[in-house]
Amino acid sequence: MSHTIKGPLLGKGAACKQVLRALPEWFGIEEAVVKYGHDIDHLPTFLVEQEGDVLGFLSLKQHFSNSWEVYVMGVCPKLHRQGIGKALMQAAETYLKEQDGKYLQVKTLGFSHPDEAYARTRAFYQALGFYPLEELPQLWGEANPCLILVKKVS
Repeated sequence: MSHTIKGPLLGKGAACKQVLRALPEWFGIEEAVVKYGHDIDHLPTFLVEQEGDVLGFLSLKQHFSNSWEVYVMGVCPKLHRQGIGKALMQAAETYLKEQDGKYLQVKTLGFSHPDEAYARTRAFYQALGFYPLEELPQLWGEANPCLILVKKVS
């Protein structure tokens, strides 16, 4: 499949919200989708496009001079497991190296929650070299334990 990655870009919240809405297993709370859209407008974001349609995206958030977070990422469900997420992560890591980024984290639903969709999410990040650091049940509440995964940008 032919696609292009653009970025980092600002002001892409509206396009990214459409992708999030196509992923209700992960982003089923409309208030959260709206907040992500607002936040994405102000964060460096990478888009995968094909013929003008956004197929996926990844937004980064800087916490300290050398540490960043995959703030939110999404790929249209019919395109999962076709290398789009990996390509987005590679583009983001190239950018982070240019910014002297050393560490990258991502937060997702923890191992102690039995959700099948998030098990696939954790497997995706681990396949890209992320390691589980800590599960924090208090961050998002006991029902949604937050797992922090980290990797060294190389």
